[in-house]
Amino acid sequence: MSAIFNFQSLLTVILLLICTCAYIRSLAPSLLDRNKTGLLGIFWKCARIGERKSPYVAVCCIVMAFSILFVQ
Repeated sequence: MSAIFNFQSLLTVILLLICTCAYIRSLAPSLLDRNKTGLLGIFWKCARIGERKSPYVAVCCIVMAFSILFVQ
């Protein structure tokens, strides 16, 4: 089943996107800072969410990992 039709998979994909964008921005900030608008601006916005809400994102990662490992 596609991640679009499964809500838990969609949340996992979004969470991984946020974490990946924040990590890429920490390594190469100019790569994401060029594209603040448009379609590629989504990655810049995900990086900002990952940086500013990092405790909440970390808790979500732990909850999602627990859910995938032990609930399913």
